[in-house]
Amino acid sequence: MKSIRQEAKNVEEAIEQAVKKLNVSRDQIEVEVEQEGSSGLFGIIGNKKAVIEARVKKSPVKIGKEFIENVFSESALKVEVEVVEEKTNSDQVLYNLKSPDLGIVIGHRGETLDALQYLTSLVINREVNEYFRVLLDAEGYRDRRKKTLIRLAKKLARKAIQKGRKVVLEPMPPHERRIIHIALQDDQRVKSYSEGKEPFRKVMIEVIGDK
Repeated sequence: MKSIRQEAKNVEEAIEQAVKKLNVSRDQIEVEVEQEGSSGLFGIIGNKKAVIEARVKKSPVKIGKEFIENVFSESALKVEVEVVEEKTNSDQVLYNLKSPDLGIVIGHRGETLDALQYLTSLVINREVNEYFRVLLDAEGYRDRRKKTLIRLAKKLARKAIQKGRKVVLEPMPPHERRIIHIALQDDQRVKSYSEGKEPFRKVMIEVIGDK
């Protein structure tokens, strides 16, 4: 973390000078006041300069990127971490992972990707004051998986209607269960809900209308 020790007549002036030298904005630094300024007797005797240490804050986006890169640097996998910042939401970031070993990076039905996303979120939110949302993708995997789940939801809804009985899906993480629920929310013939405890919570699709 880049830092500078700055002296001036008072704290505010020291901060202004530090900001200029570090070439950042005021909200991008953390300030520790080592000594308050004092004009002394008659402004001449015993006057003291203010002394501060200004440190450039590391952005949440950089913290996350460095963490992910460090994770893969300890393995034999070659992974490139691309930062895709959300323009409409300053407290969210999307990282896109590129790798010739994409299957390993993603894991079985996204389990490795989900675990890494969770850990990255923990690391970032340990360093910031307000909650920062973290999303990880791997060359469009999330979108492909979403489309697969939507097709699955509609297929199993049709099966439930044809058989006239409840259909139980395999355990899924919360964000995947939500995709199923949203996909079926406008279908008046069925309802979906979740049962069980994590990580074995499952989606149930039940017929509520005529076949």
